Amino acid sequence: MSATKLPEVSARRRYTDKFMRGSLVVGFAVALVPLVLVIYYLIHKGISTWSWEFFTTDPNGNFLGYPGGIRSALLGSIEIVLLATLISVPLGIGAGLYLVEYGKNSWFANLVRYLTDVQTGVPSIVFGLFVYIVLVVAKVGGTGYAAWKGAIAIALLMLPVVARSAEVVLELVSPSLREAALALGAPRWRVTRSVVLPTAASGLITGSLLAVARGMGETAPLLFTTAGAFALTFNLNKQMNAMPLQIYNDILSPRTEVVDRAWGTALVLVALILILNLIARAASRRSKA
Repeated sequence: MSATKLPEVSARRRYTDKFMRGSLVVGFAVALVPLVLVIYYLIHKGISTWSWEFFTTDPNGNFLGYPGGIRSALLGSIEIVLLATLISVPLGIGAGLYLVEYGKNSWFANLVRYLTDVQTGVPSIVFGLFVYIVLVVAKVGGTGYAAWKGAIAIALLMLPVVARSAEVVLELVSPSLREAALALGAPRWRVTRSVVLPTAASGLITGSLLAVARGMGETAPLLFTTAGAFALTFNLNKQMNAMPLQIYNDILSPRTEVVDRAWGTALVLVALILILNLIARAASRRSKA
């Protein structure tokens, strides 16, 4: 049996293919250069500031000696983003479940999708201003600036990311799994809880971590809502420091030591976001396996 002879590729198509491949490589390299330069500059300027005192002391406002470390900023960021995650992730996954399992192509589901897409493109400073007017100026909770108000602003930024990623992941769950469970007599809520959510768990975690990575680096909402503080506090109803706020305040200082602390804080922030993205990618690969 003779082998089928493949048609010969013309020289013009070969040259076009090579040109397009080369263009993609060049475009990738150009896009990669700024990222590499930013990371290199952060490491070059920030790694020298890292020390035990850098991570275990708070900013002290000392204009003569050691200006202090970033303990309050690091733990404050973790507290605020953790609260924002507890708010946005359940709501976002719930919205995704409604869009896929219950609403589907209803007019209300289409409206939710549209508003979610609009919310994704809203600048972060707008959310900060909204929370400032509604909660800070009105002194809801008996105080003006407070960490939980900053967490709400961050949650509003994270919510559309979680909702849209949850919808996409839940759509990938095989319809045959749902149909098999429904055929056995299980109610839809039990099918959702025991079949759909466990199947899509890895993808939901990935989307949630990407939203957390976005919320971790936001500055504008915190400027309007938490105002920052030097001392470490775990009281969410008081002003609280955070790494984006620390960087913003330090970079404006005339002191070299304080500016160097800003570079060190920025390196910590980028490292945390990088770790979150690596975890998200690992979860994504696991879901595809």
